[in-house]
Amino acid sequence: MRPAPVVPAVTVVGIGADGWAGLAPGSQEALRGAEVVVGGPRQLELLPGECSAERVAWPSPLRPAVPGLLAAHAGRRLCVLASGDPMFFGIGRTLADVAGPGALRVLPHPSSVSYACARLGLPLEDAEVVSLVGRPLAALTAALHDGRHLLVLSAGAGTPAEVAAHLRSRGFGPSRMTVLEQLGAPAERRVEGTADDWPHPPGDALNVIAVACRRAPGALRLPLTPGLPDDAFEHDGQLTKRHVRAATLAALAPAPGELLWDVGGGSGSIAIEWMRAHRTCRAVSVERDPARAARITGNAEALGVPALRVVTGAAPAALAELPAPHAVFIGGGLTAPGLLDACWEALPPGGRLVANTVTLESEALLTQWYRRHGGDLTRLAVAHAVPVGGFTGWRQAMPVTQWSAVKPTDPHTAFEGDFPS
Repeated sequence: MRPAPVVPAVTVVGIGADGWAGLAPGSQEALRGAEVVVGGPRQLELLPGECSAERVAWPSPLRPAVPGLLAAHAGRRLCVLASGDPMFFGIGRTLADVAGPGALRVLPHPSSVSYACARLGLPLEDAEVVSLVGRPLAALTAALHDGRHLLVLSAGAGTPAEVAAHLRSRGFGPSRMTVLEQLGAPAERRVEGTADDWPHPPGDALNVIAVACRRAPGALRLPLTPGLPDDAFEHDGQLTKRHVRAATLAALAPAPGELLWDVGGGSGSIAIEWMRAHRTCRAVSVERDPARAARITGNAEALGVPALRVVTGAAPAALAELPAPHAVFIGGGLTAPGLLDACWEALPPGGRLVANTVTLESEALLTQWYRRHGGDLTRLAVAHAVPVGGFTGWRQAMPVTQWSAVKPTDPHTAFEGDFPS
């Protein structure tokens, strides 16, 4: 006997600026049959009188209120209104997290991004979407690349001017901006200009900002590959230099969704480049010096990864309450008692550990760990051409010893190296 189908507890209806008239028949039917409709005040006002359900406006802050609202209306025919596509930067994600995907019936409407691409003649797959709803402007920085098209989900009427100012500050003042307001509604409006000379006062709060990125001559270019220019970072000398940093990121091997511990953060360069590798990469930078910790936060904001978590404290004690990492980088403090042990223990099977040093004492310690756990022990030497009188010669930077290893999937597996007893 087949089990009875699960009846979704919540129907989530996407609605656009065109309101009731723009809804598909199925969405209209769901709203007519609802006993309770939850949504933002603007969305609730779009419903006609024929929707007789009790109307409940979302409180603020929204996310903490979701479990209580769902519990308060359990057993009733409940509809939740969402802007456009509920599963695209919308309330649908929160509802799925709280109630579970199986509890939802989602009836999407075209998103504001779909409307924007239709108005601009821009293929959706060619546009990168950045949301500034509840997020800092710094989140826009990592998406700024010459020739790219961005669609920015606005936080309000003042966002276009804020975006223009941010583009100017990051060397993208020549970028063309198009603000599309009230997409799909009779009051739809479009205004344009460059970030350098943005002429428009605040308009409608419901807007999407299209940005055709254009970098100003001489502005710093930030590539996607590891190894940003050293002068992209504020630092006091505690910086993993560009070429060694690129090799270090290659050994750490970031992948989407993974978490890095950056121990002895210095300027935060390793954690920042880890997070720039993919928008879902996460990192915690641990730095005992408060001035350096503040500098790491500033670098993260300037380079487009404001979500980098900075912990001020000395390792290994500062590591105790951190979530388990997928990879660990140790850039300083290697000889601190118990540090390597704590980092290795925190890694799950298959996790990576990379440690760099320039001192003989730390190199001796890494050699011991290499003998014990295997991996790769590498000497990285970089020299730069510099003037020598009227000629040119090589100036050697201090060589860096790097140990990298992957924790065995079987924790009882010991490395058996070819070393003398």
